[in-house]
Amino acid sequence: MKLKSIREVKKLKGKKVLLRVAYDVPLKKSGQGWKVSDDRRITETIPTINYLLKNSCKIVILSWLSRPDGKVVEKYKMDPVAKTLSKLINQPVKKLDDCVGPKVFSKIEAMESGEILMLENVRFYPEEMAENKMFSALLVHGLDLICFDAFGHAHRVHSSTTGITKLIPTYAGFLLDKEIKALSRISKKPKRPLVIVLGGAKISDKINTLKKLVKIADKVLIGGGLANVFLKALRVPIGNSFIEDVFVDKARRKKVNYVTLARKIYKRNKSKIVLPVDLVAGNKIDKHSLVEVVDFTDKDAINQRWKFLDIGPKTIKNYQEHIKTAKTIFFNGPMGVFEVDKFSNGTKKISQAVAKSSATTVIGGGDTEIVASKYRLEKKFNHISTGGGASMEFLAGKELPALKHIKK
Repeated sequence: MKLKSIREVKKLKGKKVLLRVAYDVPLKKSGQGWKVSDDRRITETIPTINYLLKNSCKIVILSWLSRPDGKVVEKYKMDPVAKTLSKLINQPVKKLDDCVGPKVFSKIEAMESGEILMLENVRFYPEEMAENKMFSALLVHGLDLICFDAFGHAHRVHSSTTGITKLIPTYAGFLLDKEIKALSRISKKPKRPLVIVLGGAKISDKINTLKKLVKIADKVLIGGGLANVFLKALRVPIGNSFIEDVFVDKARRKKVNYVTLARKIYKRNKSKIVLPVDLVAGNKIDKHSLVEVVDFTDKDAINQRWKFLDIGPKTIKNYQEHIKTAKTIFFNGPMGVFEVDKFSNGTKKISQAVAKSSATTVIGGGDTEIVASKYRLEKKFNHISTGGGASMEFLAGKELPALKHIKK
């Protein structure tokens, strides 16, 4: 996929640029307010910001933060994000208290070259998630062009993604271009063996990607809650473990039985899909939990009241061997409940194995980003995506809706 790059705009000087970013960053309490606890999604956009500043642009930054559901929520205001960006680039970033309206329009109109404004959380408006035409028009009022650098939001059909890109010229920022190139290395002619490591709690947000990747992968290593669905499909008792076995899409009046679907996928791809041979079970999800290893090779069975919460030592060793032989690796989703130390060993060992590998390594966003940060492995991978859902949909072969008007 080739995108129209912001580098292709010949006369940028003095232009009012709407820089659409994905500053959906984690926050933590700080005194009476909040502060950014992980700024990676902000720092990844700095090359684009520096390029726009170098070309004397007037930069208006737009993003959403979390899910305030169309209401103003104090915790999700963009103030701490603006403060963090200002420190990172050592330049003032003026935060406005709205993202549309006369006061916003007058501030944009009065901007000087090199000035940066940050608009308020666009999800404070219910019109945002409805892709409202009028609201989209208000978001780009008085602006010359859009520099879209929000890969993490590119799979959403919102006013500030698909809505605005229909209205004025839109170009890709440096981060968006980097994301597409990195993920394309997996989906198109990857170096082999290609090993996919998939974990996480839910199968619903990975099933389409799994169907696509299993066709091109040499091995797919399954962990986390995702493994529970496959184990149940193979009639292995999973006790009281979390399982997303049925999904009901009320809008489409469609019901999906994931256990049946997993059984079909496994039968067609037995030689590729690698499942756990042992798992760590606990009686509850906290640091005081009782723990035991359930080894399927010894015909162990889980206590029906307990839960599978991590992969076991034999599975870790098996997965590490597959990772060692790989030339390309895509890693998305933890192997267990890594937030609790008792159940973090599988995620830690597998992420370290991927980081240590000499293969081309790409990891998905979301929880996998947090894993990389927790174990201080951020610099050990070739690419860490800033978009979990977007990276999964891209690899599943879906067109990301926000990129429709940016493609060449």
